[in-house]
Amino acid sequence: MRRPAFTLIELLVVIAIIAILIGLLLPAVQKVREAAARMSCGNNLKQIGLAVHGYHDAHNGLPPQATYTIGSSFSGYSVHARILPYIEQDNLGRLVSFALGYAAQPDVCRTPIKLYRCPSDPKGGTRLDGGVEFAPTNYGFNIGTWLGLDQTTARGGDGAFGYNLTQPLGAITDGLSNTLAAADVKSFTPALLDGGNPAAMNVPPPATPAEVVAYGGTFDPDYCHTQWVTGRTLQSGLTTTFPPNTVVPFVSGGRTFDVNWTSARVGPGTPPHTYRVVLSRSYHSGGVNGLLMDGSVRFVRSSISQATWRAVGTRTGGEVPGNDW
Repeated sequence: MRRPAFTLIELLVVIAIIAILIGLLLPAVQKVREAAARMSCGNNLKQIGLAVHGYHDAHNGLPPQATYTIGSSFSGYSVHARILPYIEQDNLGRLVSFALGYAAQPDVCRTPIKLYRCPSDPKGGTRLDGGVEFAPTNYGFNIGTWLGLDQTTARGGDGAFGYNLTQPLGAITDGLSNTLAAADVKSFTPALLDGGNPAAMNVPPPATPAEVVAYGGTFDPDYCHTQWVTGRTLQSGLTTTFPPNTVVPFVSGGRTFDVNWTSARVGPGTPPHTYRVVLSRSYHSGGVNGLLMDGSVRFVRSSISQATWRAVGTRTGGEVPGNDW
């Protein structure tokens, strides 16, 4: 008697159908996974926003991007470090001595904080800098259009956060719902560092990424947003010079890298006016999560105009954001 069984052709047809179904299902699963990661990332920013407001209520002002004394070398703590008690990190917060430079507290520097990491970012681990091990972050606070610091006045740029800036929320006259507080950034982003130009006062921001790259600098393949503890803009901040996910291409060793840039870091002997181009970037399709000063979080499309993005990046500029906001 012949036993009933699949023929080879029938078996191949079944395998082909299964393969087609998997091919149709996989993109849907990936979209669901990304949607969940984007939601989790947005929730992280929401918690950071609540912490900033908690700090404001306790100190009658916003946390500074960093503190700086004219003529000193930089070692200022970030907003991330100052809001630790308000994100249920009291034990770590008690280890921080703001009287010491962060490099003198390596146990704090190397400690990873889950709230400061986006689940979509595939890069992990820590990074050594100057013999100190640092843990990264995926959220940068908005320092404004592109001025980093005027070392003659110890003042920063036009964003919601800046050097020595401890203003109350009422000082943000552009409106809390129209002012960016923080947004996604990619950890271990390459950078062009310390080219020295421009060095003059009141230099207008560049109109294109090509203008930025033309200023030059020393290339570092994984420098940015690897230190949540430090108030350096390239580590815990961002600028609104260009819209989210704009590519700033720099070629090194035959490869093209998407870079951040600084004219000079802070310290004696450096130009008195320092500028930064530090973009909001993410692994989320089509845009970035943005935290506003009123504590709300919205998804900002990469297609937002440069004018609108710069408008929401200032605290008292008086600009009216465009219809794409």
